[in-house]
Amino acid sequence: MPGRLAVRDAVATERMDDPHCDPERLARTYARFGLVNAVVASPRATYRRWIAPRLRQGDVRLLDIGTGGADFPRAVCRWARRERGRLDVLAIDPDPRAFAFAARGPRGRGLRVRQMDAAAVIATGERFDVVVSNHVLHHLSDAEVTALLDESAQLLRPGGVAVHRDIERSRGAYLAFWIGTLPFVPFVLRGTFLREDGLTSIRRSRTARELAQLVPTGWRVERGWPARVEAVREA
Repeated sequence: MPGRLAVRDAVATERMDDPHCDPERLARTYARFGLVNAVVASPRATYRRWIAPRLRQGDVRLLDIGTGGADFPRAVCRWARRERGRLDVLAIDPDPRAFAFAARGPRGRGLRVRQMDAAAVIATGERFDVVVSNHVLHHLSDAEVTALLDESAQLLRPGGVAVHRDIERSRGAYLAFWIGTLPFVPFVLRGTFLREDGLTSIRRSRTARELAQLVPTGWRVERGWPARVEAVREA
């Protein structure tokens, strides 16, 4: 990969991570995450592969780590209505701003939103059939990634699965996001951090090879579309 994408940019900071960023612009960013993630994050693919098959067998407890505006767990709650089993979701985020936004949203059946991190959930004694995160790993240092994966393993019930999904850094991913989002700047993306932070997040993200060097024993790294990388552990 040429230029600055050849090496992960661990120093760049996303605007929305600034505790002093414009709160109105941040709220619009959270509100429109679902639209952008539906295209770039393939949330239905996560649901179909890891959650729906378990719901067809019975009830499922799901933990969404770093939920942001909680767009993913709310979508999952809607999709799960047609399945046999009951879905119970705990969506967590340690950022008080994300929690405040997510807590104001519609209450999906079986959805709880809490301001906490994975370590705090471990302390409660709760365990889950599915543990997921989306676009969280690139925010973390290498040591923090390893710690999160260790915590996720502790949170699994026997037979459960943990899936941490992120962008895979590449020139193609960067150019596709740059070009693909450009027409939406005056409309959907106006007054948000989504385009600027999306490009920063690609520079901060890891390749599949880089992530594979971090994951503890028992984890594997998979690739997905579009430009997805996943750290997976099946208990």
